[in-house]
Amino acid sequence: MNRICIALMAIFLACSAAFADEASDRKKQEDRLRNAGQVVSEILNIPDNIPQSLLDKTKCVVVIPSVLKAAFVVGGSYGRGAMVCRTGQNFMGHWGAPAMYALEGASFGFQLGGQATDFVLLIMNDRGASSLLHSKVKLGADASAAAGPVGRAAAAESDAYMRAEILTYSRSRGLFAGVSLEGSTLRPDDDANEALYGHKIGATAILLGPGSPKTPLAAGHLIAALGKASPRLHR
Repeated sequence: MNRICIALMAIFLACSAAFADEASDRKKQEDRLRNAGQVVSEILNIPDNIPQSLLDKTKCVVVIPSVLKAAFVVGGSYGRGAMVCRTGQNFMGHWGAPAMYALEGASFGFQLGGQATDFVLLIMNDRGASSLLHSKVKLGADASAAAGPVGRAAAAESDAYMRAEILTYSRSRGLFAGVSLEGSTLRPDDDANEALYGHKIGATAILLGPGSPKTPLAAGHLIAALGKASPRLHR
């Protein structure tokens, strides 16, 4: 009898530990979504932000918030955040549920200068969006990328920006500017998506459906900020 009680207690403790780990992992992703929403809201409210003409043509937005300075380490630099896409055919609908993504590559580690840095990436066309749904993408090689323009008077319609599949920005020490992330890689964070949604689910299923999951409450600020700034896509 004692052995049975001990065995049951061991099972109970193991299950409790597993549930605690799952809850901790989910909270970590929810915190990233909240931070991403804060980053977007703050950036879209500064005078020289992303040109409206570009934002209105954007298919998806990737936000990589830097919560701690130590989150980026030279030689093993990475950041984790979320990608949000417009729903519907050709990404022309409202902003949908987020998928978690990871940005990796030593090429941007040296640009940080030891400071907390946020990254925002605009995915400008269907090809750029589709390539990011399935696999790791190397910026500048697998997908064309350019430092994005800022300010209302920026030449957002120039050939360089119109040809780029991904436009990249950074914010550090309060300064928001276009930044080159060529050589870095962007990929779906499958473990983070599983932790957030409670089951294995790929970025394609989250962002395109059918049967896309319900948008987490933690992403409310992020979706609302994007919806207010650019509620619909302009051709």
